[in-house]
Parts: sequence; structure tokens; C-alpha cells
Amino acid sequence: LEQAARVRADADAFVVIGIGGSNQASRAAVKALRPEGGPAILWAGNTISACEMARTLRELDGYQSIYIDCIAKNFETLEPGIAFRVLRQYLERRYGAEGAAKRIFATGTPGSTLHQLCLDQGYTFLTFPETIGGRYSVGSDVGLFPMAVAGVDIRALVQGMRDMRDTLLAAPAEENPALRYACLRRLLLEHGYRLEMLSFFEPRLDYFAKWWIQLFAESEGKEGKGLFPASVEFTADLHSMGQYIQEGKRLMFETVVRLGPSDRQLTVPADEADGDGLNFLAGKSLDFIRDRAMEGTLLAHTEGGVPNLIVETSGRTPADLGQLIYFFEYACGLSGYLLDVNPFDQPGVEAYKKNMFALLGKPGYEDRR
Repeated sequence: LEQAARVRADADAFVVIGIGGSNQASRAAVKALRPEGGPAILWAGNTISACEMARTLRELDGYQSIYIDCIAKNFETLEPGIAFRVLRQYLERRYGAEGAAKRIFATGTPGSTLHQLCLDQGYTFLTFPETIGGRYSVGSDVGLFPMAVAGVDIRALVQGMRDMRDTLLAAPAEENPALRYACLRRLLLEHGYRLEMLSFFEPRLDYFAKWWIQLFAESEGKEGKGLFPASVEFTADLHSMGQYIQEGKRLMFETVVRLGPSDRQLTVPADEADGDGLNFLAGKSLDFIRDRAMEGTLLAHTEGGVPNLIVETSGRTPADLGQLIYFFEYACGLSGYLLDVNPFDQPGVEAYKKNMFALLGKPGYEDRR
């Protein structure tokens, strides 16, 4: 919080460098919760696209005061490593080496190459817990620091996580929502369903859905096991994916994330002429209309042979999101154990890296060419 306050007091733009959980953790919360004001939040290090990096640099040219945070657990992943080098040198050209050092943060494990780089160059170092994978790192410096820079109430978010933890640890098995969800997923898998579709009716949850996909894909996709996780944004995707969900191959079930009331209520205005034929909605809130669309979708899909699970929050606050995050993290761990896989490792992710390093000529990987 102290470091975030320093950045917020001076920065026009803040660049979060990271890939996978190191990127999705904070991005999901910032997109879902970010209040107005504060520095622009940019994202880098999640691609090896020259076009994207060039676009980011052009955008940064329009800001006066820029800070960056490189999030990399062991600093052995190319995407954030390349982005960090490019952006470090960009800051040094603009502010000089000493001025840039005050604007550079890094979040990694103590003793790593990234940590040593921070010691050598005078960058501010934050801790990436060594025993936690990126997809589970939302409640650590990895996720909380960028959220705080964006203006998210991280105290409330963490309290929501703690409250959900206490609820899940105290609930009897038959009443435990995370265990019920994990067991239903396993039961549906045993009955031939191969794909779980996370559905949401709020566009601001798009990066939350990306985080959820990574959480379950990386935790369960091992040894030929696991459900294939995907997501859809309704009502937009009802006009595309909705066709397949309704009448396509019966291989999926849906988990619907249902948020509480919107922060701001809007109603459909009346129109005396009613030229568009929408006066039957006059005076009704968009929340009311959305909920009827949700209920109609649930009915249609279940009648079409697509089972639906509903995960519902009481509101849209940081505490509510914290509860939702912890619920899925806890349920994911249980789901992995029900599949008899380790939900906290990711051996398959390393395979492409080894081949790529060999093809690029990284020392020590020559034998794989």
C-alpha cells in the first residue's frame, strides 16, 4: 500500500509486465473493480508480438510520468523478460539510469536472477511467494500491488478472501459450496461431459474468465484428465456461441457467475411515439432486463440438455470479488485431488519453453536441437 501510494501520487501510467497468472491475477480484479481516477494501467509481457510492443511504446510516449512492475517468479520466461528489458531501456532513455531506477518495480522470488538485478540496479523488489503458482497468487504482492496502484481497495478484497476461507473451512461437507461444486464437476465428467463453460452477463468479468480458465486448465489438465475450460460473455455470445450451446454436440455444461446489483441503476425511458416498440420495457431497469435474459437462457440451455450450475455473489464490491476468487481457488484444489492429480504444479508448461530455448540457442539447451 505504501509503494502503491507513491506510484499513484506521481504516475500518469503504470505498466504491469507479466504472463499467465502473473498477468491475469491483477488484470481480472482491475478490470472488474477499478474506480475512476489514478494512472492509466497498461499490460505487457504476455506476448512476443512486435506490433503490440511498438503500440505500447507509442502509447507511453503520450505520458509524462511512467512506472513499471515486472512480475516473474523465476525470471526464466521469455515474454516478460524481453518486455522488461525493452521497457527498462525505454525508461532509462527518458529519465536517465538513476531516475528510471526509482520508477521500476519487480516482483519475484528472493534469490532469483530478477532479485539480483534489482539489488544491482536499485529497483524496488516485491515478493512472489516461492510456494505459490501464478494462478493462485491473487492475494500476494503479485496481484495486490497492481490492484492498489489502480485504486482497488485491496484490504477489502483480502478480507473477502479470508471470509470465504473461514466459511469453507467451517462448513460441513454436505453444505460446503466449494466441495459441492468440485463434486458436481467430477460427477458431470463421469457422465460424459467434457467441457465446462463459464458464463457471465457482465463484460467487466472478461479477464476474470481468462484467469478462471488458466486456474482450471493449468491445475487439472494432466495425465489425460480434466475438463476443458472455456468461457462466454452473455448476452453478446448468445448470438454466436449460443447457437452451438443450444443445439450442438452435447459435451458441455455451464457454470454461470451471477453478480449482485449494478453499481449504478439505469432504466429504459418511455417514448410517447413508441416507434421502436419498446415501451413494454419503459421504466424497467437494465438489471431487471438482464436478469430476465439470464433466466430465459438458463431455461433454454437446460431444456436443450446443457446442465447449469450457478455461482452467485451478493454484490460487486472488492470483498465480493475476493470471496469469488477464493471460492474458485479452493474448489480448484479440491477438484484436482478428486481427479488424483496435483493441482499445484504445471509440468506441461515447461515443455514448449525447453524446445523454444533450444531453437533460440540458449546456453545449456543445445542437446534438444
